Amino acid sequence: MENITTGHWIFALIFLTGFATYLVWSYQKDLKTHKKHYRGSIWILLGILVAAIFLYLFKNFMK
Repeated sequence: MENITTGHWIFALIFLTGFATYLVWSYQKDLKTHKKHYRGSIWILLGILVAAIFLYLFKNFMK
């Protein structure tokens, strides 16, 4: 940890702020497209999440 200087932390903070700002701007710009093309995709995400939880529980149950 001694190699990390104040300049590194300043750069990291500026980079993180810029990156987060760009992500928010980009998402808002494409919001109409997302609503049109990815409608209902929440169900796929929930299905994957339920399957992962089921596999985790099944794995631990079989021990």
